[in-house]
Amino acid sequence: MSWLSVSEIALQERGNTVLAPISFTQRQFQKLAIAGETGAGKSTLLQIIAGLTQPTAGTVHFENRRVKGPVEVLIPGHPGIAYLSQHYELPHSLRVEQVLRYADKLAPGAAEQLYAVCRIGHLSTRRTDQLSGGERQRIALARLLLSSPRLLLLDEPYSNLDRVHRQVLKSVIHDISEQLGITCLLISHDPADTLSWAEEIIVLRQGQVVQCGTPAQVYRQPVDEYTAGLFGDYNLVSGKLATALATAAGVSKKRRPMLVRPENFRLAAAGTGAAGTVQEVRFFGSYSEVLVRVLSADITVKTAEAAFTPGQSVAVTVAADGIWYL
Repeated sequence: MSWLSVSEIALQERGNTVLAPISFTQRQFQKLAIAGETGAGKSTLLQIIAGLTQPTAGTVHFENRRVKGPVEVLIPGHPGIAYLSQHYELPHSLRVEQVLRYADKLAPGAAEQLYAVCRIGHLSTRRTDQLSGGERQRIALARLLLSSPRLLLLDEPYSNLDRVHRQVLKSVIHDISEQLGITCLLISHDPADTLSWAEEIIVLRQGQVVQCGTPAQVYRQPVDEYTAGLFGDYNLVSGKLATALATAAGVSKKRRPMLVRPENFRLAAAGTGAAGTVQEVRFFGSYSEVLVRVLSADITVKTAEAAFTPGQSVAVTVAADGIWYL
């Protein structure tokens, strides 16, 4: 049996389907992410895995033991699994060292490495009401880790964090896996949180799994427009432009929409390719977004080149591996 096995998990609430039968497995130390829009069922699925919500059907097994739901046990939860909610709470006005001391179940001195990994050693004398949102979250995370979980479930851990605290937390989650040997399962609606971290991504829509694959697969070869949109900007191309791009790239034209990520287009001041005219240029620092009208269609191109200006004539091409048909 797999280390974590989710088998035909389903949930009905007041006659509505929250989760359709969902099955997947996770290996120990595998970095697994679940992606989907708000309301897709991501948090509910994590709560079922943690033993905090009772499914209508199906089973979860962790390390060959069935995870029981809250109607089956006196205290909800499962040994070895920790769940960090979006709505975590800390005791009000206690010092950080008090909060952590009450939760510490480790051998004497063993918690110091954990505090270093969570970047909280300098916060021990502060009160919980004197912490920033990012600091509070890392304290809540450290408190969970003091119970020595082997699986950590992270529910939208980066939401409501500014860029600095987001980057710190990403480093913390990386080190939790690498230094503490704790397996993580993370959910997020932000592609930047999952694509760069996960080894495998499960995509949920309205309580159903619509795609499962590596980050490269779900980004470059999404099964539908919903999945494509979860992981970044895209162009849907059809008609004469799709035919011209496919012919130039040496691929067969199909009777399905052609999907091209903005960074896969190439622009040249002149030369071989579909002739277009620059409509607008938006500068984003490391790249620019160029809106181009070509063969009566508008496409968005991401480029590091800064030489394009509105009204300029350009040639548009895309390589064969940048084309995907939905």
